[in-house]
Amino acid sequence: MDLRPPPRHTGADYRFERFRTRLLIDDMTFGRNALGPGSPLPEFDLPTLDGGRFASRALGRRPVLMVFGSRTCPVTESAAPVLRRLHARFGERVRFVLVNTREAHPGQTIGQPATVAEKHRHAQRLRHHHDIPFEVAVDDIDGTLHRAFTPKPNSAYLIDTGGTIRFRSHWANDEPALRRALEQTASGNTVHGRSRAMAGPLLRAVGHLPGIVTAAGSRTGHDVWRAAPPLAVLGALSRLYTRLPADRRGPAAAAAVLLVCAAAAGLLTVLS
Repeated sequence: MDLRPPPRHTGADYRFERFRTRLLIDDMTFGRNALGPGSPLPEFDLPTLDGGRFASRALGRRPVLMVFGSRTCPVTESAAPVLRRLHARFGERVRFVLVNTREAHPGQTIGQPATVAEKHRHAQRLRHHHDIPFEVAVDDIDGTLHRAFTPKPNSAYLIDTGGTIRFRSHWANDEPALRRALEQTASGNTVHGRSRAMAGPLLRAVGHLPGIVTAAGSRTGHDVWRAAPPLAVLGALSRLYTRLPADRRGPAAAAAVLLVCAAAAGLLTVLS
């Protein structure tokens, strides 16, 4: 399979320094030709942090759940506990691999890796921060594997032992969809499907956005305000709900916005 990406996804473009609106739009949709259920894997051979290899020609005897992620991705932040729970339940029957990618929201503290060695350090930071109990593989500096999959910050793919993708989830914090697919796979059944859930996964990630800004640097916060004002507003409001688990702060902020809008609409109706 030809791993050459479309022109707009060149290596230099892939390693962006500032998050832009176009990147957010790209993150929201898969193209019609994107790899998905029924697609064979492209060829790849990546190193893992433990000295092993994650290679398309040697997947092993178990199906594989492959997840993309980075330290500055709020969805990865939300997905890590999900993946740990799923691994505890299915790890003996399914191989779990987290592939470290470009930074989703680089800043002045955690920037975009510029060398292979730096990308390995970012992967180590990612594993340590989330206490990942399974393999962490490192894509090359230009994200060749990530780009072959149409780069999304935290997508997940369930792959059978023959190297065919059986399930795709747009976001790896979509625990119900991933659990159902893993249950079917672990039971020996053939899975074929995808999860397109969008609002729920994004709202669960919003509560993690302030922490990402703190870790990556204030420039990241400025970029989010410029590129995605609605998400920035929800992220700011989520700070009001620190007594809630981080995954619930985004939904709480969204509910507050809806209540305010409903109240304002009701007031306008009365005044008119």
